[in-house]
Amino acid sequence: MTATEQHSEIDPRVASAAAHWSHRFVTNGVPLADFQDVTGSIRHWDEWCAAWASRAEVHEGLAQAAFAGGYERSGAEHLSTAAVCYHFGKFLFVHDRAQMRAAHERAVDCRNRALPFVDPPGERVEIPWNGHTLYGNLRKPRGVERPPVVVMAMGLDSAKEEMPSNEQVFLDRGLATLAFDGPGQGEGEYDMPIHPAYEEPVSAVLDMIETRNDLDSDRVAIWGVSLGGYYAPRAAAYEDRLKACVSLTGPFDFAEAFDRAPPLTRAAFTARAFASGEDAAREVAAHMTLEEAAPRIRCPTYIVGGALDRVLPPDHAQRLADAVSGPVVLNMIEDGTHVANNRPYKYRTQVADWLADALAR
Repeated sequence: MTATEQHSEIDPRVASAAAHWSHRFVTNGVPLADFQDVTGSIRHWDEWCAAWASRAEVHEGLAQAAFAGGYERSGAEHLSTAAVCYHFGKFLFVHDRAQMRAAHERAVDCRNRALPFVDPPGERVEIPWNGHTLYGNLRKPRGVERPPVVVMAMGLDSAKEEMPSNEQVFLDRGLATLAFDGPGQGEGEYDMPIHPAYEEPVSAVLDMIETRNDLDSDRVAIWGVSLGGYYAPRAAAYEDRLKACVSLTGPFDFAEAFDRAPPLTRAAFTARAFASGEDAAREVAAHMTLEEAAPRIRCPTYIVGGALDRVLPPDHAQRLADAVSGPVVLNMIEDGTHVANNRPYKYRTQVADWLADALAR
């Protein structure tokens, strides 16, 4: 069999993953060699989750050895890598719910075991909302009394276990981070559908922050990635306790974006909206527009766009920038893909510096 014939047998979903996802995986903590090994070893999408779980187990084993030797920080680092590998095994694997959930539970377990030993350490927090419990990872910078807080809103397929590298730039600048799974996200995706009125769970998060005497509840910002780039400005429009907002390659109107999104993305949205099919999913997407909300945003807003985005329309960043009422910065990365994961150095530190200034006393 020729190389061309072998390549033709690869599931197009696997081929697409190998071609387009390396930047996201590596930027968020997966070793490049692991990405290359796993994507190069499978030919069918049904193998995806198990292959990533197998690679995650390698890092779990390294963690176990490190902890046994008394090297807690090293153990935590290995566990965090295992968590993100498990996460990427499950993140779009919605057609096999049992396998997806098993990998997800292991991702959560690995990150939870790592949290007390990472630098700075973190804690798992519970947030009551609408008869349910939302879960988050709270981390506080060292040496800062009552730090301001960056609430981190996940996207369609991201979860708090993917966030360590995103958290770190804020922690390094004296900001606490609270990455949480909202309805339809991460730990909230199994019994809560996607919730377009995202200011409601965010209000519950802010209520929880107000109960803590170790956080400055008067200085809270929201950051959202991908579909979270809709959720964050949506929350900022209706929740005046938020002092600043970051939208990272989010949609202005998800109904417009739904049909152009990749098939795996549409399938994930359909599953996490608890929709019976794509037609029903479009009805949910129709409620996810910032047309009325954006003009209500008066807090400072930082918007990142990727001109080469193939998941969400790049022009939606400009539409949001034109619609908000408060001060706005638009960072359109001309060579940036979705979330600009191929050019993180063009927005991560810039956003962190901007937020540190916005939340300064």
